[in-house]
Amino acid sequence: MISTDGVDGRAVTAAELGVPEVFNAAAYFVDRHAAEGRGAKIAIECGDERVTYAEVAARVNRVGSALRARLGVRRADRIVLLLHDTPAFAYAFFGAIKIGAVPIPINTLWKAPDYESVLDDSRARVLVVTDALLGAVLAIPPERRRALEHIIVVGAAPEGTRAFDDLLAAGSPDLEAEPTSRDDPAFWLYSSGSTGTSKGCVHLQHDMVVCARLYAQAVLGLTEADRCFSVAKLFFAYGLGNGLYFPFSVGATTILWPGPPSAANVYAVIDRHRPTLFYSVPTGYGMLLAHHGEEGRDFDLSAVRWAVSAGEALPPALYARFKERFGIDILDAIGSTEALHMFIANRPGGIRPGSSGTILDGYAAKIVDEEGRPVPDGEIGNLWISGDSTCAEYWGQPEKSRNTIQDRWLRTGDKYYRDADGFYWYAGRADDMLKVGGLWVSPIEVENTLLEHAAVLECAVVARADRDTLVKPAACVVLREGYQPSPEFAAVLQQFVRTRLPEYKRPRWVEFVEALPKTATGKIQRFKLRS
Repeated sequence: MISTDGVDGRAVTAAELGVPEVFNAAAYFVDRHAAEGRGAKIAIECGDERVTYAEVAARVNRVGSALRARLGVRRADRIVLLLHDTPAFAYAFFGAIKIGAVPIPINTLWKAPDYESVLDDSRARVLVVTDALLGAVLAIPPERRRALEHIIVVGAAPEGTRAFDDLLAAGSPDLEAEPTSRDDPAFWLYSSGSTGTSKGCVHLQHDMVVCARLYAQAVLGLTEADRCFSVAKLFFAYGLGNGLYFPFSVGATTILWPGPPSAANVYAVIDRHRPTLFYSVPTGYGMLLAHHGEEGRDFDLSAVRWAVSAGEALPPALYARFKERFGIDILDAIGSTEALHMFIANRPGGIRPGSSGTILDGYAAKIVDEEGRPVPDGEIGNLWISGDSTCAEYWGQPEKSRNTIQDRWLRTGDKYYRDADGFYWYAGRADDMLKVGGLWVSPIEVENTLLEHAAVLECAVVARADRDTLVKPAACVVLREGYQPSPEFAAVLQQFVRTRLPEYKRPRWVEFVEALPKTATGKIQRFKLRS
């Protein structure tokens, strides 16, 4: 129900969820499984490797104790993790948290200048890095990584670095958790930076519990019998939940894949490990649908009970094609790095294709105009969210923190409208919306319409100025194999949209491109197409 001040739902606190005042996330997500009889259960499958919860706990302790005793890591020290999706990620992430240090997973697809920026901003003393990624770090001149004292390498460790395996061997399998508060910093995540400089989102010890309880368990019905496979990697907020703390919250099994998420690789992992919960992004689902088995045989996804999508809005046409081919519903949802994971989602038995779903129990939402006043259902406005998984601040950026997170409300930067049944419909980023002839045009609506055409593989709609400098929609289109770009075919697509949407929403230009620029999470970088 919407309250008189336009608020949908109620944000519950971690304390209301039973998180005690003295709380260490590593103790909750790792240590308790042995005490509850799950020590021998498989926690991680990664290729041929199988790791039990007891083994995870011992290795987390070894990493934490070695960081403290051998490297002098203190409470609140930052530790950057530049790691592929392997068990070492879990050991380093929770090992740091257990001693009160602050791990910072970062994007494995970035370049040396990006890593330099994070190392400088975080003032991290320790870096844990996969050997294949070390070159990008060593490309940073030593004088520009002055705060960095130790480089720990998972794999082959060259001179001047330390081997992660040596760190494990040097540590103790026994370690008491630092008695942190539920409101102490636990880890940071850097936002994608798709429209500007990345920002360090400071997440607290209780945040992962809130997301696991309110989404993974309450919506997906996650239990210890589940097997989770996330195409989105662990360094993303989305992937971190899907592939690590969600399964660890109930003693389920996570399936890690350190390689590239090509359709062939993803199908191979599904075939070998038989996940019950599968997480990807719209681009990933599109890749899976474009890939077919040999000799007319299709891939077997019968073990998957729910597929989940996030990162950007899932087009209804993609949902329908995936459902028709595999018989599996995709539960589309929206979350953010700032909120850590989902806050609005489609539910089993309550799916409305094209929408982001309804507000999760335990979160609150409102859609407001530019002055912060609630707008009526059906009207596009700015989405604000409140929930106890929201980051405490952007590290070292008080003005941005104040502008984005105020009075427990997170200004998401997304344009949305809510329908009369409580479903939320994405209308684009605040800076992606087009105003044509005084009317708002959602690029998502035009894109979804274009995607209904059999020739369109991908597309993005952006603002372009006509000769009178008035803003009009322009479409950048990637065609499916077998279709040829031409001015005549551009006119066909324009007419296709005209027959389905009001005339002012028709793209005035159609440009054919080989690929769309995207972030590592698969989000289309429309700002690059506007330039």
